[in-house]
Amino acid sequence: MDSILNPLYSIVSGVMVAIHQAVAPIFGKDSGVTWTLSIIGLVILIRIILIPLFVKQIKSQRAMTALQPHMKEIQKKFKDDRQKQSEEMMKLYKEHKTNPLASCFPIIAQAPIFFALFTVLNGIAAKTDEGVAAPIGRGFLKGEFLDSAAQATFFGAKISQSFLGTTDLNVRIVTVILIIFMSATTFTTQRQLMVKGMPKMDASNNMMLQQQKIMLYAFPVIFAVSGVNFPVGVLIYWSTTNLWTWGQQYYVIKRNPTPGSPAYEALAKKRAEKEKLENKGQSTEIDQNQEQAPEVLGQRKQPKKKKKKK
Repeated sequence: MDSILNPLYSIVSGVMVAIHQAVAPIFGKDSGVTWTLSIIGLVILIRIILIPLFVKQIKSQRAMTALQPHMKEIQKKFKDDRQKQSEEMMKLYKEHKTNPLASCFPIIAQAPIFFALFTVLNGIAAKTDEGVAAPIGRGFLKGEFLDSAAQATFFGAKISQSFLGTTDLNVRIVTVILIIFMSATTFTTQRQLMVKGMPKMDASNNMMLQQQKIMLYAFPVIFAVSGVNFPVGVLIYWSTTNLWTWGQQYYVIKRNPTPGSPAYEALAKKRAEKEKLENKGQSTEIDQNQEQAPEVLGQRKQPKKKKKKK
């Protein structure tokens, strides 16, 4: 398994080491701030690379919204034949080149990186059968970098330690706070999409809406339960990527919302009000200019001549 994942270990550890070397002159090579920034930098690089996938996800979600009437027709037509209904749905997705699971793509794409980071950080805290610390270096995280990362801390908790992997109270407090933050940002990001970014839809027999509701509650619970096994460094990684997702989604919802969504209606109303104010301002300015227009200098009004009576 390691032989297959070795390239990923090298990529993840290589990025962390490169950022560490760039930041070390400022904060110190063994500083927890330096290694925390290395993890945050890794997140930023990955999310920049994933921007095209995010754009594809948005397009796919909007295509799914446009297909809702057709999906309802299929559900109504084949309500007694689930297999035929599924076949027709898949045919519809294929014809319009979309996928109902597109919203999961960024998470799926990050999964290998997430697993590689988990393994790299877990190796830092590895121990022998006798309980003696024996860090395992992976990729470029070896030698002095491995020793430095093994001692690096985040608010007093070593970035390589997890809630279940230690009895240190400080580590447990830090991990619990990060797990709560990670789960909360996952929930708020998904809720932001459902409340503001999605058009109003009938909840009955709506696959897309049901999928979004499952993600709203399932993902935070999954992260909360599995988070006790994550090293502090992985929790920092996932919390940071959640913040990025929230900010990226907020920008799209505000600047380029899905047609029919509450955010789209709010933006249309705002633009209409702005246009109305601009038009009103222009008409007022024209009226003022007409009232205050000065007479042309050098011209004299000539008196009208009276016509002579015959």
